[in-house]
Amino acid sequence: MRIAFLVAPEGVEQVELTDPWQAVVDAGGEPVLVSTEAGEIQAFNHLDKADTFPVQQVVGEVSADSFDGLVLPGGVANPDALRTDEKAVAFVRDFVGQGRPVAAICHAPWTLIEADVVRGRTLTSWPSLRTDLRNAGATWVDEQVSVCDAQPSTFVTSRKPDDLKAFCETFVGEFLKQSRPA
Repeated sequence: MRIAFLVAPEGVEQVELTDPWQAVVDAGGEPVLVSTEAGEIQAFNHLDKADTFPVQQVVGEVSADSFDGLVLPGGVANPDALRTDEKAVAFVRDFVGQGRPVAAICHAPWTLIEADVVRGRTLTSWPSLRTDLRNAGATWVDEQVSVCDAQPSTFVTSRKPDDLKAFCETFVGEFLKQSRPA
């Protein structure tokens, strides 16, 4: 199971990157850090700078079909930056178009909205995205984890860092089901 983690050069909520990353490793998968620029990304603990992490692949130089799934960590600035990057938005849209599963937590559904892939879907998020998701045609629910398996691809979404344990268990289970050969 090879999983892309798409993040902006800065602004990702560190725990929303590191906990899902570890969950993929623990499941025997290969997480790959993909960003819009080469070098390192700067993670944050809310508004304070945290650790940096090396970028392994640059969006636009890698394709969705080389991964089994996509994780979109949150943080307010991270998805806000991603949704203004055409290549990042196209990368997300390609995952959905190919029917590959996507997991998004906190503010990350902003990138899904920009990719125009939430219409008719049920998602959860940080509460401030509720109106944005509804305006984009999604049904918003206030749940720890939401799994929407409407076609073409499964979405696993969660609200906030407090939901990480359930989020990780759920998306890893969904990704494993979908990455097994038929």
